[in-house]
Amino acid sequence: MSEDILYDVADGIGTITFNRPQTRNAFTFAMYERVAEICDTVPTDGSVRVLIMTGAGDRAFAAGTDISQFRAFQTPEDALKYEARIDDVITRIERCAVPTIAAVAGACTGGGASIASACDLRVAMRSAKFGFPVARTLGNCLSVPNYARLVALFGPTAVKELVFTARLLDAEEGRGRGFYSEVVEDHPTLIARAREIAQTIAAHAPLTLRATKEAVRRITSAPAASIKGDDLVLMCYMSADFREGLEAFLAKRPPRWQGR
Repeated sequence: MSEDILYDVADGIGTITFNRPQTRNAFTFAMYERVAEICDTVPTDGSVRVLIMTGAGDRAFAAGTDISQFRAFQTPEDALKYEARIDDVITRIERCAVPTIAAVAGACTGGGASIASACDLRVAMRSAKFGFPVARTLGNCLSVPNYARLVALFGPTAVKELVFTARLLDAEEGRGRGFYSEVVEDHPTLIARAREIAQTIAAHAPLTLRATKEAVRRITSAPAASIKGDDLVLMCYMSADFREGLEAFLAKRPPRWQGR
């Protein structure tokens, strides 16, 4: 797994690279944990002032969780533990002590889209495609905290439209909605621009950045804490439709939904 997540630091900027280009950088559980671990342990002594997250190559930021990881799901606890695990990872990314920048190229879907959404800023290559196409693929759902994060970014109608239609948001529309701060033409420019932004941020007052980041996190995350959603997770993950969606995805055929 050590090569699936690459991490290096240069000139005060840490770069996390999701390094499974053969799977469009789909995440294993170990990869999620490693990213969260890096965010947990970023030093606050000035040696790392900004983190950049990106995917290897120009085909994908990250295409969600590796679908093969779902084969072992059998019980209600499997579903609830998975969504709780993803929510924990996203929370730890949000709580990272330094600003985070997602440099997004290609597919940015499912868990990858959640990671990009948890970053403080996002820059996209024109090829970027963002979304949660679960209504078309597996028939599962997100945790309520992750829905709340998306509603805070896009608004309730836009979130329902994206999930209901299973469409992917292109880079220009993402910029128009304020999700991306910039859109660039090619991958070298994407990485260079992310580093330029990181260098600008790295030169600024660390405590101001940390206070602003935490204040915004508290404001946007407060309502979700009291909202329960385990019943919704179980309705989807324990259904025949989810099992059908999983098998259809792995067999590369259209799923046959039954609503049960």
